[in-house]
Amino acid sequence: MKLKAMIGNCEKEIEIKRLEEGLFVEIDGVTIDLDVSEPEPGTYLMKLPEGTFEAFVSDEGPDGECEVTIQGSTFLVGVFDPKRLRGAKKGAGLADGRIEIKSAMPGKIVKIIAAVGDEVKLGQGVIVVEAMKMQNELKSPKDGTVVELFSAVGDNVNSGELLAVIE
Repeated sequence: MKLKAMIGNCEKEIEIKRLEEGLFVEIDGVTIDLDVSEPEPGTYLMKLPEGTFEAFVSDEGPDGECEVTIQGSTFLVGVFDPKRLRGAKKGAGLADGRIEIKSAMPGKIVKIIAAVGDEVKLGQGVIVVEAMKMQNELKSPKDGTVVELFSAVGDNVNSGELLAVIE
């Protein structure tokens, strides 16, 4: 999975692959062998060859960012899937009309968070797709109402497949 992260004003390109022995992580071309565990919600232990580090992650804010604290330093971090942002413009969450939510990769629907007719806010979870043993919560790109759902729990979906429509 290729992502972009904004850490303060600095943009980083990140690639993450889940392996049996941990995670393959590449940040701006630098490979890191990483083993991550979450002993409690919002607390992560990252085991690196240099040692083990503890990270505390706040709940996601309204702009999709969270505060991450590592060794006493706190950073404002936003992680974005560039595929989902193609064609999006600043303020897209305020757009009128229909907006489609599509699967970024092949996977399986494991949870439907919002039903047809539910009011959703920008950034609110709508549907969860599991791909490569990772669960990806797809969020509403704007305030609106869920007007259509095209999958049910247990359905397999393809990359780019339409999952929901928000108006």
